[in-house]
Amino acid sequence: MLERMDERLDPVAVIEEFEALTRDAGRIQRETLQKILEENGETEYLRRWRLNGRTDPDTFKACIPLVSHKDLEPYIQCIADGKNPSVLTGKPITTISLSSGTTHGKPKFVPFNDELMESTMQIFKTSFAFRNREYPIGNGKALQFIYSSKQFKTKGGLTAGTATTNVYRNAQFKKTMKVMQTPCCSPDEVIFGPDFHQSLYCHLLCGLIFRDEVQVVSSTFAHGIVHAFRTFEQVWEELVTDIREGSLSSRITVPSIRTAIARLLKPDPELADSIYSKCAGLSNWYGLIQELFPNTKYIYGIMTGSMEPYLKKLRHYAGELPLLSADYGSSEGWIGANVNPKLPPELATFAVLPDIGYFEFIPLKEDISEHEQERPCKLSAEPQPVGLTEVEVGEEYEIILTNFAGLYRYRLGDVVKVKGFYNSTPELQFICRRNLLLTINIDKNTEKDLQLAVEAAAKLLAEEKLEVVDFTSRVDFSTEPGHYVIFWEISGDPRAEILQECCNCLDRSFIDAGYVSSRKVNTIGPLELRIVKRGTFHKILDHYVGLGAAVSQFKTPRCVGPTNSTVLQILSLNGVKSYFSTAF
Repeated sequence: MLERMDERLDPVAVIEEFEALTRDAGRIQRETLQKILEENGETEYLRRWRLNGRTDPDTFKACIPLVSHKDLEPYIQCIADGKNPSVLTGKPITTISLSSGTTHGKPKFVPFNDELMESTMQIFKTSFAFRNREYPIGNGKALQFIYSSKQFKTKGGLTAGTATTNVYRNAQFKKTMKVMQTPCCSPDEVIFGPDFHQSLYCHLLCGLIFRDEVQVVSSTFAHGIVHAFRTFEQVWEELVTDIREGSLSSRITVPSIRTAIARLLKPDPELADSIYSKCAGLSNWYGLIQELFPNTKYIYGIMTGSMEPYLKKLRHYAGELPLLSADYGSSEGWIGANVNPKLPPELATFAVLPDIGYFEFIPLKEDISEHEQERPCKLSAEPQPVGLTEVEVGEEYEIILTNFAGLYRYRLGDVVKVKGFYNSTPELQFICRRNLLLTINIDKNTEKDLQLAVEAAAKLLAEEKLEVVDFTSRVDFSTEPGHYVIFWEISGDPRAEILQECCNCLDRSFIDAGYVSSRKVNTIGPLELRIVKRGTFHKILDHYVGLGAAVSQFKTPRCVGPTNSTVLQILSLNGVKSYFSTAF
């Protein structure tokens, strides 16, 4: 598919190819598994499990165990150290991806290869074809808030960088953006700049310079777009001055960025006046994106899961523009494409591409042992995984991935719900990360439960014209009994009685039976709402960027574990006031 790319992508041909793939997803899955095992069957890892050249699904499932990242870590480290680059794949791995690190506090190493890059471009083009059918765009540009962290060499000489960095630095990415008629407004020097604050300022500046050509505003995650326009509120007059005078702000100190922007920036008082009057005429920045970029067709980025809390603010900035959720994947690999772009992000589904990996699904029933979550690799408590075409509509599953980059029966840790089928491939809705749990004894609350509780309590703030800028949580075992702590950064300074109401509402909104019964008998203590200073979550972002994470990949950790000591310290040092629930 990559080799056949012309100057423009043919969306009709891409959709036809997708139709053919999904008509008999079961057969495509068997062929994909066969191809993976034929290419990699002689590796040390697969030989260990005595497949002996067999490539059928039944033998594969009988021989190869389910694994987590922890199980594969020694093999991946072996690759990174240059000891055996073919321990997991027939063709040596030459690149390592780093996950965002926001789940466990430190990034994971994940193998990355040409096949993963190819499936990335396949997913991008598939979803673009369906988007373009509903929201056609002409030749234009995309204002993409994307950032690349530094790549480095591992001990064994392999190139390592965040998953997004490995994609953005690949020649195929720029080529694909071009054929999709959405090249980035910003030059490479901005995307690959060493200081993301400077890169963000210049992304905004480039967007304004090309404002009439911008057809799509996007970032990897919804958070990236909201963060960009929160920043715009602070720096817009400086940006207008840059455009009026044709001279770049002194806040930009990176020589390569200054040189690249100088080629684009010319004095334009008329454009500066237009932007100034647009901004001055807005009420509380509502519809900002639509006003600044009048030819924008939609706003695009990953908007599901931990990004849902940012949708309210994103809709505020977007005005009437539609929000389209980007595709479903992870640092380990892609799963599905959004082929129903008209669905709102909260209802987004993703059709699995049956040729980019081999997929299995562990059914999640309500009656699974209450302690099962604490030992997710213990198979005795779990139903057997089912195949891609064997899932049932309305049921929830944990995804198991086998891909072309050396992951075999790998537990992604994502919980999804099957909403329907596109031909014979399932359409999945992301529910939550399975391992992000608030739990003290018999209570089990997921990221989604936390999100719903925060949404309910935030309505009390909205009545005061205030909002929750960002939030996270932890379990505090230093008290007896232990209790939940919810951290809020707020846009203003509400009255103490309002925050006490919010605290009580949060406590009541966790409706898990184990939590409610434990609160009633005081085996879980009163929930604590801790307000933190403005800018606290920006410090958390800076912390992860300092560890080498790319801003493009950043997700606020929704539950901070005891090992994530630096984030806990940031939250502790920036606390302003605590409220304890009186709801029970």
